[in-house]
Amino acid sequence: MANINAGDLIQSVAFDIITEVPDGQGGFTRKPETIKTRAHYRFLRGGESVIASRLSGVQPVVVTVRRSQKTRQITTSTTMRDLRTGTKYNIRAVVTTDDRRFVEITAQSGVTIGSM
Repeated sequence: MANINAGDLIQSVAFDIITEVPDGQGGFTRKPETIKTRAHYRFLRGGESVIASRLSGVQPVVVTVRRSQKTRQITTSTTMRDLRTGTKYNIRAVVTTDDRRFVEITAQSGVTIGSM
């Protein structure tokens, strides 16, 4: 990861997650929740698979967000939205940076949400 500072987080994104909350009767109810935060985008350019994806309309990107209790809930079943453009992304991987200050999220736009 390149050195990211708080001032580099200029994009606005939302993560749509499903949480389970106790229903009071011993079970759980699934509840949708939206986490809004600032982010930094790094669009992938390089190898053959990235170029092939881009030619088919799929744009891979690494999104960096500040690590917090809320962003630790992000998983590969979470969807991400760019709040400025409305673009939706499937999340492929979630990795905490070595310094544990940020979370790097590998995501793809241009794919049907939920598909691989």
